[in-house]
Amino acid sequence: MHPSVHAKAHPDKPAIIMAASGETVTYAELDARSNQVAQLLRARGIKTGDTVALCMENHPWFFCLTWGFQRAGVHYVCISSRLTAPELAYILDDSGAKLLFGSAYLAPLLDEVEALKPDVPQLRLGVEAAIAAMPATPIADERAGVDMLYSSGTTGRPKGVKIPLPEDPAIDQTNVLVQLAMMAYGIGENAVYLSPAPLYHAAPLRWSMTVHKIGGTVVVMERFDPEAALATIQKYAITDSQFVPTHFVRMLKLPPDVRAKYDVSSLKCAIHAAAPCPVPIKQAMIEWWGPVLYEYYAGTEGNGSTFITSHEWLDHPGSVGKALSGILHVCDEDGDEVPRGTEGQVFFEPTEGMMPFEYHNDPAKTADSKNKHGWSSLGDVGYQDADGYLFLTDRKSFMIISGGVNIYPQEIENLLVLHPKVADAAVIGAPDPDMGEKVVAVVQPMDMADAGPAFAEELTAYLAPQLSRVKMPRQIDFRAELPRELTGKLYKRHLRDEYKAAYDAAQTGA
Repeated sequence: MHPSVHAKAHPDKPAIIMAASGETVTYAELDARSNQVAQLLRARGIKTGDTVALCMENHPWFFCLTWGFQRAGVHYVCISSRLTAPELAYILDDSGAKLLFGSAYLAPLLDEVEALKPDVPQLRLGVEAAIAAMPATPIADERAGVDMLYSSGTTGRPKGVKIPLPEDPAIDQTNVLVQLAMMAYGIGENAVYLSPAPLYHAAPLRWSMTVHKIGGTVVVMERFDPEAALATIQKYAITDSQFVPTHFVRMLKLPPDVRAKYDVSSLKCAIHAAAPCPVPIKQAMIEWWGPVLYEYYAGTEGNGSTFITSHEWLDHPGSVGKALSGILHVCDEDGDEVPRGTEGQVFFEPTEGMMPFEYHNDPAKTADSKNKHGWSSLGDVGYQDADGYLFLTDRKSFMIISGGVNIYPQEIENLLVLHPKVADAAVIGAPDPDMGEKVVAVVQPMDMADAGPAFAEELTAYLAPQLSRVKMPRQIDFRAELPRELTGKLYKRHLRDEYKAAYDAAQTGA
C-alpha cells in the first residue's frame, strides 16, 4: 500500500530518519512532498510512461522524490553518485530521461553532466522551494511508477533493466517484495529498518520503499562506517536491516572491545545479499548476532530469487537457499538441466504473476540472458545439493581459463579476505603468453605499510596449503583501495582492462 495510507493513520510517525544528522521526515510530510513532486512533474510536462532520473547521495529528500515518481506513473532511473560525468551522461542518453533531479552536494559533477547533456533539464536540491510551491494534493491521473535501474557495469557498459509499468493506481500498488518482507522476513509496521548502503541501488531502494508500504520507519546511514552502524543499531533499537558481506567483514575486523560496546539485541532480521559471503564470515556473524541472518540471491532483473534462514544455512553452510520466486534450474551449455551436485549456469523459470524484464536498448543482451526454454539467468554458475539448496560458484564472466583449466576466483578471494591483515581482495585473469591467462590477486591491506614482497610471500604461504597449485596466484599486487561499489559489487572489468592494457603495451614496446 502507498505511504499516504499510513500518513492518514499515523501522520507524525517517522517514515525516514537520517542516522547521523537525526533529520526526520514523517509520514504526513512524505505524503505531502511526494504529491508535490508528482505535481511538479506534470507542471514540467512529464507524462505517464516518461522517464526521469535521480542522482543524489543518501539524502532526506531521496524518498520524497521516488515516492513522487511512484505517484506519477514514470520510469525512474536512480543513478550512482560515484559515476563520472561521461558515464552519467551515457545513462541519461540511453534511458531517454527527460528530467534529472540532483543535489547541491553533487553540483560539480552535475555541472559537467549539464555541459555534456544540455538537452536534459536539471532540478537540484535545494529546489525544495519549487517543489513546496506545488499543491500537496494528488495529481488527477495518478498511476504507479516503477524503477528502471542500470546494472553496475562490472563486465561492460551498464544496461537499464526495464519492466512494464504496473496497471494499478499508485495508492493500491503492491508487489511480491511486500509479501516476502512480511511473510518470509517478518517485517511489520513496527519495524525500524536500517539501510546502510547507497539508496540508488536496487536492494536499498526497493527494500526501504517496501518498509514504507508496510508502515515502518527507515533509518538511512549517510555513508557506511562499521562502528557507526553498531552505534545506530543501538541508538534506534533497529529491528530489521540489510547488509552486504563487505559490511560484515569490516564490522568483524573492529577490535573486540569496540564490538562489545554496542547492544545489537534489538535485531530480529539482518538480511544480506548482492555478493557472495565467505562461510567463516557468516559463521562469525551468526555467533555474534545470533540466528537473525537471512540471505537471498536475486538480481535487479527480478527474474527469480532464493532464500535461506540462519538455521537452514548452518545445516547447509555456504548455500544461498531454495527458490522463493521462480523455479530454479541449473543447466549445461545447451540449456539442459544437470543432475543435483553438478555445476552449471543458474536459471529461473518464471511463474505466474512475475513481470518480464528487458535490457533497455539491448535486445541482444535480453535474448542472451535466456536459454532455449525461455528461462533467464544473471550469469552465475553454481549447483544444487541433494536437498535442492543452491550453492553459487562464481559469475561465468569472471572465470579464468589458465592452461585450459577453468578457475573461479571467488574461492581464492574468500580465503584472502579471511587473512587478518587483508581488508579486501580481487582475483582476476591477466594475459599470459604461455598459459593464456594467469591468476593475479590484487589485495587491499588493512595497513598499506604492509604492502610489499614480504607480505606477498606471507600470503602465498597462507594460501598454499588451501589451494591446488593451478589456482595459486602467480602474482600478488597491492592497492590502497579496490574499485568496489558500496553495495559490495567489484568492478573487475576495470582491473582486467588495466592489466590487459599494460600487457599489450609491454608486447608492443609502448
